[in-house]
Amino acid sequence: SLSSSGSALCLIMQYEIRRAKFEKGFSLAEAMMATVILGFAAAGLVVPFTSGAAARAYGDRQTLAAALAADLLEQIIATPYAQVVGAWNGYSEPAGQLVMDFDTGRRYSGPAYAPFSRGATAAYVYVAPQDGAAAPNFIRVTVTISHNDKPMASITRLISR
Repeated sequence: SLSSSGSALCLIMQYEIRRAKFEKGFSLAEAMMATVILGFAAAGLVVPFTSGAAARAYGDRQTLAAALAADLLEQIIATPYAQVVGAWNGYSEPAGQLVMDFDTGRRYSGPAYAPFSRGATAAYVYVAPQDGAAAPNFIRVTVTISHNDKPMASITRLISR
């Protein structure tokens, strides 16, 4: 009986050794599940970075639009009061044709400026207690900047005599 239990023990150990040889590592199904889980985890990490990059690009465009509006407004303010409405009301620059230096006609260049367009309106404004009989003392100027034909920035200012 000792020899039969010894041989049975020997058979069990041989079986366990063989089984251990085949059970090393992961099965194909386990490896695929691990890959899927890692893929979802990686996608969860990438999404915030891509949305952050898009938000930064939009902020950069807004900053550039504000600078372009301020630049044109400064040019309008430098115009003599009596000439502002005649020179700037209805003024328009199409996309990619923004003037940098009005004295030389030099234009903004580079791909960052290409989708921008800008325009201006200027109108006389009567302020109380003016009755309309006297010449107006103010001009309301509005400069509007568009990016791909969508309004991006607008600045309005009163200019006085």
